[in-house]
Amino acid sequence: MPVLRGTLAALGLTATAIALTGCVPNAAVDAPGIAVTASDDDCVVESATAKSGTITFTVTNAGTKVNEFYLLGGNGLTIVGEVENIAPGSTRDLTVQVGPGDYFTACKPGMIGAGVGQAAFAVSGGELEVSPEQGAVVAQYVAYVKTQTEELLPKVEEFVAAYTNGDDDRARELFPIARINYERIEPTAEQFGDLDPKIDYRKPGADEEGIPFTGFHRIEMDLWHDAAVVNGDYPGDPDLEPLTSAQRAELGAQLVADVTELKEKVASPDFSLTLADITEGAKGLLDEVSAPDGKLPGEENEFAHTDLYDFYANVEGAYVAFDTVRELAVANGAYDLTAELDRRFDDMFALLDTYGSYEAGFVSYDTVDDEARAGLAARLNALTEPLSRLTAAVVKG
Repeated sequence: MPVLRGTLAALGLTATAIALTGCVPNAAVDAPGIAVTASDDDCVVESATAKSGTITFTVTNAGTKVNEFYLLGGNGLTIVGEVENIAPGSTRDLTVQVGPGDYFTACKPGMIGAGVGQAAFAVSGGELEVSPEQGAVVAQYVAYVKTQTEELLPKVEEFVAAYTNGDDDRARELFPIARINYERIEPTAEQFGDLDPKIDYRKPGADEEGIPFTGFHRIEMDLWHDAAVVNGDYPGDPDLEPLTSAQRAELGAQLVADVTELKEKVASPDFSLTLADITEGAKGLLDEVSAPDGKLPGEENEFAHTDLYDFYANVEGAYVAFDTVRELAVANGAYDLTAELDRRFDDMFALLDTYGSYEAGFVSYDTVDDEARAGLAARLNALTEPLSRLTAAVVKG
């Protein structure tokens, strides 16, 4: 088992062995697939119904843009599961564990905007039965998520205090640190409707969806104002005007309020996750790195160039999710997969460590040349492929 460079204890989670009963070590790990054809203007799902349990959507991108596929809750906002970065001509799977109820499917060509082809999807059958062992695994990960939100809020408050008090040098130092806990659990935040857009949308995403530009990246644009004016793609945009003290106070208060709401939602007795939420969330964290507007291309923190902090945190979060479910995967016979994931995570962390650490700081990402970024991409791709098989190895229909 690899040891995270910050250690699991520092992440607020101690890995423990889960006692397993009733698991079939040699059971098949593939769920039957429902074909989905994603295009630039539609999202065609071959069946609008399914039985409760484990469902795999096999999504083929027949369009010209990178695409995403979503299974949404009955309110049309809650993200039950998603698969991102589906390149034109390629196929990727989304495996989810769902109970009976009404859902929606949709695609998002270009990975931005309101999406296309939203359609009703009905799940019938009995309620999901989660074994006590699976319940313990889920409870362990929920505790980790709660811990991360509890650590996130005071860091954000400290960052906002420096920003609103006009201590820009200190605020710039705190910006990447304040984001670490959020980046470890971002797929969870994405389940709560508009919270993730309010907290972490970049300007192009906010503009595209017609929502106010707030959160971390609005403050980033103001803190690195000169870089935004010189290097940004927003000539003449009113958001390039330096914010007044009153505007800073309002923006900072909004970020604290949104992060507080996230913490409260996660702390609610009604908050729950499934095994598929955990494993697909791990995959989603790596998708956050490789997305066209993500960390690997240097677009996440386009003016601060602190992308390596986020990159590291995303990989940490994916590792914790994997480590939480590893005993279930082993009990289902996925020995080779868990061993490969251990190696791939070790390789990824070893390379990231050459660029710095949270404590000492990471190098500015604009100093990482194309050849070095290609090396990071190669390690990331080598990790992403086996991680995409984790859900099927863990979740049983």
